[in-house]
Amino acid sequence: MPGPNGDLVVSLEDTCSEEEFCFFITEYMAINSMLDQINSCLDNLEETNKSLNAKLMELLESNRQIRQEFKEMASAGMHQTGP
Repeated sequence: MPGPNGDLVVSLEDTCSEEEFCFFITEYMAINSMLDQINSCLDNLEETNKSLNAKLMELLESNRQIRQEFKEMASAGMHQTGP
C-alpha cells in the first residue's frame, strides 16, 4: 500500500521477527533522537549567525559614522588653515 509520499509501505511486523522489529524501532528512535539534536544545533547556529550579523552591521555603521566625522574634521581643518 502506498504511503503519503507514494512510497510503498511495508509493515515491519509482517516481514521480520519481534526481535528484528525491536531492533528496527530502537535504531529508528536513535536516529530520530540524533536528528533532533542536529536540528537543535542548527537552530542555535542560526541564532548565533543572526546575532553576529546584527553586531557586524552595527560595527559597520559605527565605522561609517566615524569615517564621516574624520572627513568632516579634516575638511574643516583645511578650511581654517587655508593655503
